[in-house]
Amino acid sequence: MSELVNDFNAYRAKMNERILAEDNLVLKRLFNLDTNTYQDGALSAKTKEMLGLVASMVLRCDDCVKYHLEKCFQLGVTRSEVFEIFSVANIVGGTIVIPHTRRAVEFWDALENRQ
Repeated sequence: MSELVNDFNAYRAKMNERILAEDNLVLKRLFNLDTNTYQDGALSAKTKEMLGLVASMVLRCDDCVKYHLEKCFQLGVTRSEVFEIFSVANIVGGTIVIPHTRRAVEFWDALENRQ
């Protein structure tokens, strides 16, 4: 299952490099702002990634969900915590979030099985 994670990361890295190679100032600033938003501040990076995961699920962006899941995993979010995050996302976003939760669980399992 780690192929799921590796394929996602390889594609994301390749396309981000391609986008940034165009040297578009607005896109570069946006990428920088996104990176800086998730740094420790009044809220920890872990808390911000959990918030990002909920927002991504509610917005139904599978790429964003995968990205934030991996960051959460790297920052030590537990399986129990991630399922509470899924619960919040489904309450806020409604049942339309359920298919994204299925894919999120599959990706989380892949992250755990990489170890």
